[in-house]
Amino acid sequence: MMPQTLHDIDVSGKKILLRVDFNVPLTPSHEIADDERIRSATSTIRYLLSKNASVVIISHLGRPSGHPVPEFSLAPCARRLSELLGREVTFIPNCIGDEVRKYTSKIEPGEVVLLENLRFHLGEEDPQHHPEFAKELSKLGEIYINDAFGTCHRKHASIFYLPSYFEESAMGFLVEREVLVLSNLLTQAEDPFVAIVGGSKVSSKIGILESLLERVSALFIGGAMAFTFLKVKGFQVGNSLVDENHLDQAKSLCKKAKSRNVALHLPEDFVIAPALKEGSETSEIDIELGIPSNRIGGDIGSKTIEKWKAALRGVRTVFWNGPLGVFELTPFRRGTLEIARQVAESGAMSIVGGGDSTAALKMLGLDQKITHLSTGGGATLEFIEHQNLPGLEALKQKESLF
Repeated sequence: MMPQTLHDIDVSGKKILLRVDFNVPLTPSHEIADDERIRSATSTIRYLLSKNASVVIISHLGRPSGHPVPEFSLAPCARRLSELLGREVTFIPNCIGDEVRKYTSKIEPGEVVLLENLRFHLGEEDPQHHPEFAKELSKLGEIYINDAFGTCHRKHASIFYLPSYFEESAMGFLVEREVLVLSNLLTQAEDPFVAIVGGSKVSSKIGILESLLERVSALFIGGAMAFTFLKVKGFQVGNSLVDENHLDQAKSLCKKAKSRNVALHLPEDFVIAPALKEGSETSEIDIELGIPSNRIGGDIGSKTIEKWKAALRGVRTVFWNGPLGVFELTPFRRGTLEIARQVAESGAMSIVGGGDSTAALKMLGLDQKITHLSTGGGATLEFIEHQNLPGLEALKQKESLF
């Protein structure tokens, strides 16, 4: 059973406490580098305003560790949201307290307020030890709406505990769309269905890899996590990152792929360098020759790129999460960009989740060719693995969790 949607409840004239995900990337001068997450929330906000509701918006930004950090203020987000909505969005420099409660108690239908960063308070990320935080937030609205899909896998106060204080709660349009798309991926994916999974640590991806083995015909593993799999196969990986604590799980997954007749594609060559940094002197080496002990793998190599592109031709469904190299560094970017181009041009139903994968597509100007760009990397993975998320479950919970 899925939670209620906005269309299931009457929000007319009500004060809405809306949890969004405005955790936007910032420039070194603390300007918004990409406003996509703010844009993604506007359909829900506009709908609420069309129903003459007043909207109190809460979000987090960055990792300020429970105390105010000026560079993580949501004030720039309030300014950008004002521009997108074409109306004033009032910014309040706190999210709890008497002044906040006094101001929000007087807002009129049609008004929009954005409160300061939730993570400026310890209670957001540590609700068990600071239960009063969620209770204070609950006083700021009559109905709770969660439209922060990228944070739905966290058991944080504003995601997991806050809904239990409200008689009425629901998913916003962004969360609803994410859930529908990912549910369809799990139940209606057209074969051949393949998955591309990158990133650094096997520990954070082993669950999703196990789950995907039940559904896909081919699994492509890139990024630093590939070295753990290559090590269990006996290859020399040099100074590359290996998740030593998960070698057994990697070995087991290789066996399961073989027993289920799932093609497991691991990189056959790599771009290597003495260190992972801009300006590094790079070369390519076949994994059969082994990576020297004084070199580290930073990206998939030319042979792997061409073989993977060929293997992706003709697929009907693609799920991709995580970069295939150290994408943020220019010398190790090509693999992710080349595979991004192939996925975008494949004509397949394509679901892409994760910041670097999305950034690669935007860099190439191909993001519009993707069926669905998910707003949550970790949340996407957890939903595919468990078909549920703490934030979704909380919307169905009617009793206080404290």
